[in-house]
Amino acid sequence: MALRYIALLIAGLSVLTCKTWAIVDVSMEDRVDVFLKGQAEIPCIYTLKEPAKMIVWFTKWPGRDQSRRRIYYYDDQNEIIEEGSEYAGRIKVTHSHEPQNARGSAILIIDNVQLSDQREFICTVLNVSTDSAEGHTRLQIFNSPSLPVIEGMHTGISVTVEEPSKVAHCKVDDGYPRPNITWYKDRFPLQQSDEVKTMESVTTKPNSLLTVDSELYIKVKRTDEDALFYCEVKYFVPGGVRMTESKKINITVYYPTTEVTMSVNPPDRLIKEGDTVEIRCEGNGKPQPFFDFTHNGNELSSNEEMLLLENVKRSSSGTYVCQSIDFDTNTVAEDSINMTVHYLDHIVVTPEETVLDQGEDLTLTCNALSSLPTQTAWYKDGMRLVERHVLELNNASYDTAGMYMCEVTVPSLPELREQKSVQISVRGKPKITEEIAVGPVNMADRSVNLTCYAEGYPFPTITWTLSDQWTGQPVPVPEVENQKTDTGVLSMISVRAVSKLTANCSAANEFGTVNVSRKIEAFARVTTTTTQATSTKGTGLTIPPKQPRTGGGSGVIIAVIIICLLLIAILGSVLYFLYKKGKLPCGRSGKQDFTKEKASKDDIVMEMKSGKSEEAVLLQVNGDKTSPTE
Repeated sequence: MALRYIALLIAGLSVLTCKTWAIVDVSMEDRVDVFLKGQAEIPCIYTLKEPAKMIVWFTKWPGRDQSRRRIYYYDDQNEIIEEGSEYAGRIKVTHSHEPQNARGSAILIIDNVQLSDQREFICTVLNVSTDSAEGHTRLQIFNSPSLPVIEGMHTGISVTVEEPSKVAHCKVDDGYPRPNITWYKDRFPLQQSDEVKTMESVTTKPNSLLTVDSELYIKVKRTDEDALFYCEVKYFVPGGVRMTESKKINITVYYPTTEVTMSVNPPDRLIKEGDTVEIRCEGNGKPQPFFDFTHNGNELSSNEEMLLLENVKRSSSGTYVCQSIDFDTNTVAEDSINMTVHYLDHIVVTPEETVLDQGEDLTLTCNALSSLPTQTAWYKDGMRLVERHVLELNNASYDTAGMYMCEVTVPSLPELREQKSVQISVRGKPKITEEIAVGPVNMADRSVNLTCYAEGYPFPTITWTLSDQWTGQPVPVPEVENQKTDTGVLSMISVRAVSKLTANCSAANEFGTVNVSRKIEAFARVTTTTTQATSTKGTGLTIPPKQPRTGGGSGVIIAVIIICLLLIAILGSVLYFLYKKGKLPCGRSGKQDFTKEKASKDDIVMEMKSGKSEEAVLLQVNGDKTSPTE
């Protein structure tokens, strides 16, 4: 502001020097710039040795009415701001005078500047001789616009259109004076030409601010799909020009398809029967055209870019062709691809089931047709025998019988795997491979499980017999459970341990019969009291630990001991009498200690004797807990 005043003073002095005849001279700026809603200062500089007699400010109404209207009056006695004027309450004037320089000033200050204030202001100065002079200043209002908003077309633009097509729209709002819009492509300004056109419109809003809309039209090329378009807005501010840019956008460009490419998904592995396969067709145009698929010359129903094949078969192998037709340009493009569906047929084993005589030889073959190289292996009981498609069995025996399994695999495609089993039976007289085995004792009913396993073919029939060793009379056989295996029959019965029995297992088929037996002996259990728990394995005797003493007089203890001795003597006599009569059996040692009370009826020990061995097996069947030494 100070520089502006200095310039006006210099101008005033020049006029004063050049025109010495002028008594009053006024100097004002041609234009004063100010932001909307801001404060404007319009200086009026005059040359007089004494202060001005009168200063009047006028404004010239815009439009056709160019008449002046007074807004301010000042003399040495009065200062008047016109009431009812649009400037009432918004203006004030500051005065100053420098006698030594013969210079004075009157500065008009306008608050809250409006767009309607953009007009001409006139300052008139009168001296004491009523000589007058005046100056003129135009007030220019500025308002910075909003950021530009750009929007591209939502639909694609085809390169085949001959005339420029609308690609984007740019809008800037609330500017004053009018902002200017320039279009750019990849930072290069676009100039009007046959291939580039812009259309611009300006709208004045009710508040007198301006909205500028600009539309860009270009004849698009295929390379334009990667280009960045944006608009630049230049607008005026007090003392200069500013610039702002919109965001950058891409446009969608449509161009015809001239080439198509086919692909198979999954791409990196072999295809087998049962897989789901996607065959895709992609064109180099935009948007993708309609596609027609054929397989070995036969049309397939699909107009999309993907052909979905579910649960493919070997018949799905062959040549697939994809063809596209661009109806705008009538161009045809196609591509083809060969697909192979690999397979592994079910295994064929020769012979499928075989019955051999003992000592006979057999050759088994295993084959499966496949589109890829295979590997073959034979297994029995989970163990690999040979790694070839032929299995030779020589000198057949019962060990030869069983279930054999052939497995065929494809190393290059592990998912292809087939298995088949074949039963080999060996004819012959039954063979009991396991003699009667004794299972665990059932504590609930005091019974023991007996099992007998016999091999042979035809599968043997197993028969159980039970007899009492004392009387020789047969004992009823409980329910028998039989279970067939690959090479024989497993049979089981559950026997109650109440007497001395002989169990016999008989296996028979058309080639003969074989038997095996086992003795089941029961012993009475007798207990005696000693200082510590002991046991005699041969007799099955169990001695419990001595009970702790309780308090009491020595006389009572002596009386109890005498009574116990008498009872023991009586019990010993009875047991000796029974022993001599043969009513009480002894163990293998032939000796027993009968110095304590009579054994309980439920205290029984069983001894299982095989027909081939004299060694006895003792089993606890009464449910009593015994120490590890018993």
